[in-house]
Amino acid sequence: MVDFFSGLSPLTQALVATMFTWGMTALGAALVFTTKGVNQKFLDAMLGFAGGVMIAASYWSLLAPAIEMAEEGKWPAWLPAAVGFMLGGIFLWGIDKVIPHVHPNAQIETAEGIHPDRRRRSTLLVLAITLHNIPEGLAVGVAFGAVAAGFESGSLAAAVSLGIGIGIQNFPEGTAVSMPLRREGMSRRRSFMYGQFSGMVEPIAAVIGVLLVTWMEPILPLALSFAAGAMIFVVAEEVIPGSQENGNRDLASMALMVGFTVMMILDVALG
Repeated sequence: MVDFFSGLSPLTQALVATMFTWGMTALGAALVFTTKGVNQKFLDAMLGFAGGVMIAASYWSLLAPAIEMAEEGKWPAWLPAAVGFMLGGIFLWGIDKVIPHVHPNAQIETAEGIHPDRRRRSTLLVLAITLHNIPEGLAVGVAFGAVAAGFESGSLAAAVSLGIGIGIQNFPEGTAVSMPLRREGMSRRRSFMYGQFSGMVEPIAAVIGVLLVTWMEPILPLALSFAAGAMIFVVAEEVIPGSQENGNRDLASMALMVGFTVMMILDVALG
């Protein structure tokens, strides 16, 4: 199985990895068929765990390789990483300003004020999670693109560990979409469909990431850092606040520590 996967093209590898992450989103959304609700403490812990995974992945799988690759260039090694990281955060910040969105378990906040309309809330909830899955898919794509480019710091094992880590943290994201939709009166089937749909963007973003770094290899350190910055923005702006807004701060914080540790172990052990 390992030999078969390593023999695939980087584009196919990225597609397979993000199909896994999409599948984990669908698995989390499928809880809507098996239970009437998820314990809030469990959901907050899972979101905290997801935040820890994303933080660790941003450094070990994205920023650290970007700095190593930049050392081979003519610019200071920290420059592409710093510029790319800030651009990633600014890009997500811009999306949040332009497109109205809503956190799980929160009211809709837009320029027009607070809207109680359930259909509009559902649309904005799905849209928010979907948009914030873009940097995750992009991160997987550029990681496999780094392998294709032949950089020593871009190993296949590191790219695989990134895909596994993002897949793990996608599970609570699927649940965080489908369960609120079900509570608002949507059918189980439609709640599941919307929940898994939020992960559909990841394979698309992964393809874009692979193609970008394959066609324009010099931008690879910038692309890796961009994905890292976008992921950290999502963690700081969405994941951590969402995990702590129901009063389970200590639990969510410890779960974040566990998630960080698990992703660190995955990346170091496999990479």
